[in-house]
Amino acid sequence: MEIKPEFRDKTIRSFVVRAGRMTKAQRSAFEQGWECYGLRLADGMVDLEALFGRNNKKVVEIGFGMGGSLLEMAEQQTDTDFVGIEVHPPGVGSLINAAQEKQIKNLKVYLADATDVLSECFADNSIDRIQLYFPDPWHKKKHNKRRIVQPKFLQLMRTKLAPGGLLHMATDWEPYAEQMLELIQEAEGFKNRAKDFVPRPEFRPLTKFEKRGERLGHGVWDLMAEKI
Repeated sequence: MEIKPEFRDKTIRSFVVRAGRMTKAQRSAFEQGWECYGLRLADGMVDLEALFGRNNKKVVEIGFGMGGSLLEMAEQQTDTDFVGIEVHPPGVGSLINAAQEKQIKNLKVYLADATDVLSECFADNSIDRIQLYFPDPWHKKKHNKRRIVQPKFLQLMRTKLAPGGLLHMATDWEPYAEQMLELIQEAEGFKNRAKDFVPRPEFRPLTKFEKRGERLGHGVWDLMAEKI
């Protein structure tokens, strides 16, 4: 199979497509595991209940990186079904490889742009929780417009969340955290679950990156908002 992310042409994207050298195991995961775990943007709308064969809680994670924390959640929360979306092939390959080894049954993945996947593949009111952990902060002010958390994207996520569904975001970049908070407070149809930020919930595992940041004294900000 051809291993490259699916996305529609846009003027501004929240990611840069990096070539990224894949290991033999990552490439093998695509060859052996994609049929079981992979979903394609080109296939359009997906019926999540039919996909997993049950009517359980459905969680979508946007930008799962190398997939370690998403795999841990799927492994620990067997009564919940997870769909991960990532644009970088090595991360998708790593997650599929690990899911195969652990015989994870409640996980599917897209190698595609999250905006396109949300727009074209999920029905409105079909997702119980959307997770957006440590998105690229685009530190330079001139690049802030490329941050994925923008008013239009918040409303796209809201339409896909079920009533009472949760949007959970986390970042280690304080200016981005402040922007997220401001946008949620202003966004129609969302209610912040706290006055500002919340402690890390138990269901979100600590990443290696986060543990290293904690040792260096770096902060992490979690924000949880409910669709109303």
